[in-house]
Amino acid sequence: MGTETVRAQATDEVTERRREQRGWYFYDWACSVYSTSVLTVFLGPYLTSVAKHAADADGFVHPLGIPVRAGSFFAYTVSASVIVSIFVMPMAGAAADRTGRKKPLLALCAYLGATATTGMFFLDGDRYLLGGLLLIVANASVAVSMVLYNSYLPQIAPPEERDAVSSRGWAFGYAAGSLMLVVNLVLYSAHESFGLSESTAVRICLASAGIWWGAFTLVPLKRLRDRPTASAGQAPGHGWRQLAATVREMRGTPLTLAFLFAYLVYNDGIQTVISQASVYGSEELGLSQSTLIVAVLLVQVLAVGGALGMGRLARTYGAKRTILGSLVAWTVTLGAGYFLPAGAPVWFFVLAAGIGLVLGGSQALSRSLFSHLVPSGKEAEYFSAYEMSDRGMSWLGPLLFGLTYQLTGSYRDAIISLVAFFVIGFVLLARVPVRQAVHDAGNPVPDRI
Repeated sequence: MGTETVRAQATDEVTERRREQRGWYFYDWACSVYSTSVLTVFLGPYLTSVAKHAADADGFVHPLGIPVRAGSFFAYTVSASVIVSIFVMPMAGAAADRTGRKKPLLALCAYLGATATTGMFFLDGDRYLLGGLLLIVANASVAVSMVLYNSYLPQIAPPEERDAVSSRGWAFGYAAGSLMLVVNLVLYSAHESFGLSESTAVRICLASAGIWWGAFTLVPLKRLRDRPTASAGQAPGHGWRQLAATVREMRGTPLTLAFLFAYLVYNDGIQTVISQASVYGSEELGLSQSTLIVAVLLVQVLAVGGALGMGRLARTYGAKRTILGSLVAWTVTLGAGYFLPAGAPVWFFVLAAGIGLVLGGSQALSRSLFSHLVPSGKEAEYFSAYEMSDRGMSWLGPLLFGLTYQLTGSYRDAIISLVAFFVIGFVLLARVPVRQAVHDAGNPVPDRI
């Protein structure tokens, strides 16, 4: 009877864990449409057009009395949102670990971001300041919410399941982004058939991402549960002081810090390729906007299969080896991109396919591998540092890209310069003994990692 009771309890635990994992996937499903439809496709060009409409005769707008070229307003606003995120993420991570109440903080960030995104429907005329404010709120909210979301991974998945669970989360996100992008593109391209102006169609696309984000966030909020942590009851620090304290604590687990540094380097390359590929396609290859949008959709669709496929490879070869293989694939893809002929969209689609196949998997496995290196009870704090590496340091790659173009006048030279991030990241990651790193963090070492 005792054995049967133990088996029943074990079965109940597995059932509850699976239910919680499925709920966790849905936050990727909820918020990824913001990154895809809003940031990657629609908001940059639209906010720039609004700023140009509000500009003076010299092409300048004057937020807070500061002269800013209308064409630069979107980029500066994104940078401002990163700075806000840098200050808020450590505080949110510390508060989550100290209180053990991640779910209320996740709800606050998600609905603040979703509300700001939905409010972009009112971004018309010359309301560029409203657009800038909403972008800062939404971008900072999604960054902080991802700290809290990622910190659940070690709690809802045992070590042997994390690669697969993390990969499924990324796949859900890319699937949602693809689905919403298809709907938005239909609305945008056929806006006259629906009796809408182009501006109204764009604003509906922006707002729909916020509604989607808010609606599907209900699923993880219902299924995820908070757990007491070893840090509960301690007084949290503030901003940079808390981040500095987390980094100092990481000195006690130097191999975790070594992995984080390697991730910072190669992820900067990944983020720069994502943000600059459209510039390369339009300026160097002379491709149309519609071609670039279809390429973004192709990346989203293939990233689903790429994330799931690399998750399976990790079960056979381990997460570290699979990530290293993906960095080789990134290097080969960029090398091929250097030789792409101008005015040939088919070859650009091939490049997009290569990016899509390695994009989701390299990010998903990096997240799951890092989760093994986090001491118990410090998940949100450590993932705030991880998210800082993901978002807060993503200026190095664009800087190298811009400087290379400035010095050579060639976007081909600029795109190939990004190979350095993947080569250096490969070397740094290869030098990290991950099994020892997991052991030093006080966690059980999986059979294959």
